[in-house]
Amino acid sequence: MIRLEGVTRRYGDELAVDDLSLEVAEGEVCVLIGPSGCGKTTTLRMINRLIEPSGGSIMVNGRNVMSMRPEELRRGLGYVIQSIGLFPHLSVERNIGVVPHLLGWDKQRMAERARELLHLVGLDPEVYLGKYPRQLSGGEAQRVGVARALAADPPVLLMDEPFGAVDPLNRERLQAEFARIQRELHKTVLFVTHDIDEAIRLADKVAIMRDGRLQQFASPEEVLNHPANKFVHDFVGADRALKRLVRVRVEDVMRSPAIVQEGSEELAFRVAAGRRRFVYVIDAAGKLVGWMDTADLEPDMDPAEALTRVDPAQASVRSDASLRDALSRMLGLGFRAIAVTDDKCRLVGEVTFAAVEEAMTEGDEHITNIAEEDAG
Repeated sequence: MIRLEGVTRRYGDELAVDDLSLEVAEGEVCVLIGPSGCGKTTTLRMINRLIEPSGGSIMVNGRNVMSMRPEELRRGLGYVIQSIGLFPHLSVERNIGVVPHLLGWDKQRMAERARELLHLVGLDPEVYLGKYPRQLSGGEAQRVGVARALAADPPVLLMDEPFGAVDPLNRERLQAEFARIQRELHKTVLFVTHDIDEAIRLADKVAIMRDGRLQQFASPEEVLNHPANKFVHDFVGADRALKRLVRVRVEDVMRSPAIVQEGSEELAFRVAAGRRRFVYVIDAAGKLVGWMDTADLEPDMDPAEALTRVDPAQASVRSDASLRDALSRMLGLGFRAIAVTDDKCRLVGEVTFAAVEEAMTEGDEHITNIAEEDAG
């Protein structure tokens, strides 16, 4: 979908981008990352011809961008930037409809598309369609910016530090929202960031740059487990084990829990205790009620007395959450395992601390060898 071959950008004698070659397949998210001045934003701007390349070729969907008129090229690319760039004199609805209007869409089609996209980015159309940018929070404005970029359903999205101007809490929410949208739409995305955690979380491929040159182009797992050189090793950071957890979903490692239904006989608890010490208790609809330690059961004790009731929304994680989210919840609650529930709080599994530990240690042997070789 996007292919760069020997792309170079010069400013006098200085090389901002030096012989860059990479390919992003259809439906992939490629994150460009590196220190300030490494050439990542220059690369992005060459793709939509805000900056002209000094050499090499850039192909988008099989066409050389230099063979296209800039306005024609840009209408086929969604573009999201850190400063958002919403038109202050236009409502949210009209901001989203800017490109469809240029493409000649009728009013009804544009209105339907605006409502559809606000739903997609998690904003109520009834509330936001008539608002103006000055009435939006930073996170809301950024969501509208994403909606506007998607308005004409472009096959390619270019995103330049799209969440860099919002606070950490909203940034994390926007990242999760972007990941959800991408799972639905499967756009081809080139995404610039300076945040390695964001890159690891969102990317299918990571392109790490330094002084205009590509240092490594690989999956996040490959970058974490097999850094190409000392620069990549150091750039990823010492907490790569925790970063690795972002790439693993709870559903990939969860196991079947020991379950009994609330109000069942003591024998059921005894049978469950033979399999697992800790037993989850559910109601008739399968919703998590709480848990119990069967070691607390005494011969003549009513099992209900050993039940610890919980708020399932606080004492569980969703199956599509990351293992880092599960670890954070476990540490916060002081648990060695945590329940996994669906969107109706029904129990579907559990994740143990041992599973988290195993995921954290994958690839450590190679990383240790790299560090020792570099030190030598």
